[in-house]
Amino acid sequence: MTDLAGRRRAFRFGLGAEGRAALLLRLKGYRILARRFRTAGGEADLVALRGETIVFVEVKARGELAAAQEAITPAQRRRIAAAARAWLTRHPDDARLTLRFDAVFVAPRRWPLHVVNAFEADI
Repeated sequence: MTDLAGRRRAFRFGLGAEGRAALLLRLKGYRILARRFRTAGGEADLVALRGETIVFVEVKARGELAAAQEAITPAQRRRIAAAARAWLTRHPDDARLTLRFDAVFVAPRRWPLHVVNAFEADI
């Protein structure tokens, strides 16, 4: 398999994982505000709202759930925080809401695992 084919397969796997994560969150009562929210300094896989809480969600897909749980690095946390700052700049009314950073871990043939308040970030 070529490197390009592997990257395409990984990209499709990641998109599918984000779709499964979004479905899980909707089933739990969240409203998805954005998917793949990107800015110059960061990105959030999902931005969701539930009640008075806006949630920036990192989705990690791996072959096993344990490997997915270990995959959020400090650099990724900084990128998610940067995306959250950009979101609040673009949506100033959301600054009144409680902010939270969650993670959804996805593995084949397993129900996604939603971790509430998975990490802290400086906003």
